[in-house]
Amino acid sequence: MKSIKNNRPVIVGIFVFLGLAILIITVFTLGNQKKTFVKAFAVNAVFNDVGGLQEGSNVWFSGVKVGVVKKISFYGNFQVLVTMNLEKNAASHVHKDAKAKIGSDGLIGNKIVIIYGGGAATASVTKGDFLKVEKALSTEDMLVTLQANNKNLLVITNSFKSIANKIDSGGGTIGTLLNDASLSNKLKVTVNNLRATTANFEAASLNSKKVVSDIQAFTSKLNTPGSLTNEVVTDTTIFNNLKKVDKTLECLGSIYKMKRDPDSLSPLSPKDYACKRLKDVYNQIFHPESKKAAKESQGDKPEKVSHK
Repeated sequence: MKSIKNNRPVIVGIFVFLGLAILIITVFTLGNQKKTFVKAFAVNAVFNDVGGLQEGSNVWFSGVKVGVVKKISFYGNFQVLVTMNLEKNAASHVHKDAKAKIGSDGLIGNKIVIIYGGGAATASVTKGDFLKVEKALSTEDMLVTLQANNKNLLVITNSFKSIANKIDSGGGTIGTLLNDASLSNKLKVTVNNLRATTANFEAASLNSKKVVSDIQAFTSKLNTPGSLTNEVVTDTTIFNNLKKVDKTLECLGSIYKMKRDPDSLSPLSPKDYACKRLKDVYNQIFHPESKKAAKESQGDKPEKVSHK
């Protein structure tokens, strides 16, 4: 019994020591989370609505925790002044033109202050500076917007329902088209005709391409030196000979007409030497007596006497 009584103070001392150790560890842990033992400086921001922000809430910059909310108080008639303790090692990253807004730690988490923006050319914030603020979209605002969207969606749904009822009852062009079998068949026939027409156009296009390629090939042959077609086109002598042949054929045709109708002499031009020669040939063949009479008439003329 005496040994147990003597050991009791030792046991109590051990429990007290463990309790103090747990208390110290808890204090340091909470201090590190709240940045209690970190060197910091205070900056301010004035909000119209903090949306449930509390003292001790975190302050984030670029997704990194850089401080905590130190104090929340009213400012003026309706605004709220939020004083934040920022770590000194983060001062070089937060500039005077940075902005602050109220956000959430997650979708429905605790409210936090988010610092963002700021140009590198602007000086860093110092103790007592006021940051510009931006009104963040609160949960209530999102619910109001969602409610307005739901009303618009209801109106659109009712409109679609009315249109569907009209189509189902056969009203309008679409309803008639869907409910009238004959009209639907005609539309199918029209579509088939359009497809056939398109196929014909494609075939015509292919044929036209072939014709164009043939013309190009023929043109290239015309432009090939030494070929018959090139010589016919470019040689003026051959062209003039062809003109003479054409004129000769024309005169022969006229002679044939004269054979059938001797009085028809008008097609032959008296100024055309070739035609004159052909006319003489015609007279020698078909009217030799006229040639003989002409010679006799020339023989009856008195000879001219030359007076020397």
